[in-house]
Amino acid sequence: MSNARATPMHPGNMVYLQASDTGYPSALQHYLGAAAPHQVSALGNLDVLRCKLLALFCSARCPGNLILQTYDLMQTLRQAGVTVISGFHAPLERECLTVLLRGTQPIVMCPARHIVGRQIRSEYKAPLAAGRLLFLSPFTPAQRRVTAETAAARNRFVAALADAIFVPHAAPHSKTEQFCHDVLTWGKPLYTLEADVNIGLITLGAQELCPNTATATLRTTTPRRQE
Repeated sequence: MSNARATPMHPGNMVYLQASDTGYPSALQHYLGAAAPHQVSALGNLDVLRCKLLALFCSARCPGNLILQTYDLMQTLRQAGVTVISGFHAPLERECLTVLLRGTQPIVMCPARHIVGRQIRSEYKAPLAAGRLLFLSPFTPAQRRVTAETAAARNRFVAALADAIFVPHAAPHSKTEQFCHDVLTWGKPLYTLEADVNIGLITLGAQELCPNTATATLRTTTPRRQE
């Protein structure tokens, strides 16, 4: 994506949800416990959080056949109106974001840093104005750089908010695979693509998706009851 015509996010446009606020997502405290952020920064339409959320994670390197399957699946989920939440950091995650931005369904972006000062790319402006793009961050203004630690914390934050999780590929013995192992202990549905290279993830307990049933399984558009 191009940085052309990008403008920085302004503090005056932010909404800050304290842990004691009624609008603070209770799922964060339920799944993260003492590690739940005391404050969540938001830019965009908070009503998006009332939708069911499908989290997207993927290892940095992904086999070509799974990239194609994921790309096709994202187009179908976009048409079905599925709300996807992700950091959209790994290469395949970024490609998925490009596909999703072409639709009309909500998207939740969670950078691994505070969002004040983050550049609003030109392709984000229309979805933000339309109320279908929401930026969320669990980090304080002091955390302006992405690190391995903030990325890991961001991933737990995303997974805690999600109703279901989709991982096209987790490389064997990778941080993504270990993360999936941890999330599976929460009891949330975690899905991956049916492939021999995902056998480790499937052995951990991820549910296999085959092309003919993937869309129906991941279609999570039923509005969530307000917490």
